[in-house]
Amino acid sequence: MTKLKLYTNPMSRGRIARWMLEEVGAPYEVEYLTYDGTMKAPEYLSINPMGKVPAIVHGDQVVTECAAICAYLADAFPEAGLAPPLDQRGAYYRWLFFAAGPVESAVTNRALGFAVNEDQKRMAGYGDFDDMYGVLIKAVSETPYLCGDKFTAADVYLGAQVGWGLQFGSMPAHDALAAYWSRLESRPAWKRAGDLDDTAGAEMGMPPAGS
Repeated sequence: MTKLKLYTNPMSRGRIARWMLEEVGAPYEVEYLTYDGTMKAPEYLSINPMGKVPAIVHGDQVVTECAAICAYLADAFPEAGLAPPLDQRGAYYRWLFFAAGPVESAVTNRALGFAVNEDQKRMAGYGDFDDMYGVLIKAVSETPYLCGDKFTAADVYLGAQVGWGLQFGSMPAHDALAAYWSRLESRPAWKRAGDLDDTAGAEMGMPPAGS
């Protein structure tokens, strides 16, 4: 079996990759990295020159960026059923990259106190936060999951951002978001991933997520 390894920090976006790995169900190894320490060491920079987590190494393949990791793992382990058939991937790709682009940018900018003004909206790929948020609400309201009735890797990636946003207040509360997240947080893989990361974080002297 091809070796699979996750590079992460228990309190980082690496929790998304961990969740995806638990959904896939393939065995994997983990190396925990520290901010401003091993994350910036030459050994890890040779894997991800950004010095950010997560990253995965699968055989001779190196994948960084959470959306790419989710899409890669869904294709590498098709038996998990986390990607639609190739001819039915319109919504799947749309929402994966909507989460990687407009959602990530708008939420980060809002958290940093940067607001796009009316004159800047045409330059920003997400318009402004309200534009992104309105589309997000519509996306999670129309069907149980982003691609209809079936949970996919797109739900792992966008769903993790919704769960994090609701927990830490970086996304305004909304009944549709709460209902969507309630469907996701009940998944056994999400619970396993959270327990593993919380345990690892405690061993590294880090507070539990949300504390």
